[in-house]
Amino acid sequence: MLDNKIIKYTNKDKIRLDSYLAAECSDMSRSRIQKMIKDADIKVNNAKVKSGYMLSEGDEIELTISEPEEINIKAEDIPLDIVYEDDDVIIVNKPKNMVVHPANGHYSGTLVNALMYHCKDSLSGINGELRPGIVHRIDKDTTGLLIACKNDKAHNSIAMQLSEHSITRRYLALCYGNIKEDSGVIDKRIDRSDKDRKKMAVTTIGRGREAITHYRVIERFGDATLVECRLETGRTHQIRVHMSYIKHPLLGDETYGIKKENDKANGQYLHAAVLGFIHPTTHEYMEFTAPLPDYFLKKLRQLGSRLDKDDYIKQFYGYKSED
Repeated sequence: MLDNKIIKYTNKDKIRLDSYLAAECSDMSRSRIQKMIKDADIKVNNAKVKSGYMLSEGDEIELTISEPEEINIKAEDIPLDIVYEDDDVIIVNKPKNMVVHPANGHYSGTLVNALMYHCKDSLSGINGELRPGIVHRIDKDTTGLLIACKNDKAHNSIAMQLSEHSITRRYLALCYGNIKEDSGVIDKRIDRSDKDRKKMAVTTIGRGREAITHYRVIERFGDATLVECRLETGRTHQIRVHMSYIKHPLLGDETYGIKKENDKANGQYLHAAVLGFIHPTTHEYMEFTAPLPDYFLKKLRQLGSRLDKDDYIKQFYGYKSED
């Protein structure tokens, strides 16, 4: 069944279509809105437009909303490394090779399947049946901290913090080559690659979405460099794309890495080490850390690192990231 809805934009200020609808339609996630725009289920003045279309006073927005597809996602008893949990949120240290949420042809063994078993019916429903509780995600081969929400109030709060870039997300990344500067900022927009639509790429001015990554060298090994990456925005594959753009792709990255590299069995060496946010109910700032996984530590030892396991996380304390 389809439900048609028409919204007339009456403001004089110009605003992106997807941003306006995300605020206007609180029951729909921004990612769902963007997909509907791409599929022409959302039109402006009866014409197909892009998510970044700038609305003008008098524009007529037509939404064709279909009922969600019936998909049976089963709860599965999969062990979780739970870092923190309360009635609103759950923080998980995700292992390598675990997909965050189900997708076409892949409906089991994901973090969502595990959360459904552990949390029962206590997961937010804003992002739909395939992504209960999921506000953000990390790649299958990326390890580390991820937050899931148990109710819609918490989901809206965390989603707002993500959109305002106020959530703390700091990663450890092992990069190819010797990064000479001690720190830097990569401010380059990201969009789908014109050459391969399965990949993301830095784009020219006017295309793509704003993407900002701050990086800081922690340890140098000559042919490789361990860095901290702090996300100001959270685009798909952002760290992987940005570091590749400055000619220092992540070791093990099959998609954006060095083709001749032979150490790709583990995927990219990328770990979400620090996650901080304002709690949806207490409104207090909370911050969590996750130690490096064994496969990552083993690689660092092979490269000659002398830091202890706990030293990598200690690198994040007593240091203030540049704003």
